[in-house]
Amino acid sequence: MATSTAVKLEKAGRPAAAPLDTPTDLSPDGVAKVCAELNVIIADGFALYLKTKNFHWHVSGPHFRDYHLMLDDQGSELIASVDPLAERVRKLGGETLRSIGHVAKIQTIKDNNEEFVPPVDMLRELMEDNKHIAAWMRKCHETADKAGDVATASLLETMIDDTEKRVWFLFEASRNADKSGH
Repeated sequence: MATSTAVKLEKAGRPAAAPLDTPTDLSPDGVAKVCAELNVIIADGFALYLKTKNFHWHVSGPHFRDYHLMLDDQGSELIASVDPLAERVRKLGGETLRSIGHVAKIQTIKDNNEEFVPPVDMLRELMEDNKHIAAWMRKCHETADKAGDVATASLLETMIDDTEKRVWFLFEASRNADKSGH
């Protein structure tokens, strides 16, 4: 991929950038596996961020204020997690996501385009999605451990804890919701 970009730049009369060769003592196979899994987590982070903001914008009912504020906080946490993960990929010498289309290709979180979702269903769906991301983080942590990548493993440990906190809040808020969905 870097070669085709270099050829295009040279044909356009611009100097080509040197191919990415970030020094690391980790094995190329280990780096490739960790970066691939991190990119899924990043894509899912973007997808869950947008879903969380969607629900934040469209939540209604008697607990509107509480849910609206909680989802805003959770959206901020999600988007803040993307940059450190993407920078970790680059530190390892990998390539990360380049577009919304790229996110759509590799995300494992399902979008929700429904016109109306009852608030309790929003909370439970987000809870399950956060649990899903936590599972991917644990999988990537295991891959990082096998590759000897303690920095990625350490970064993920904090993010797993943050994700579990979101799951906890969503669980507690949804279990106290009344049967009408509010």
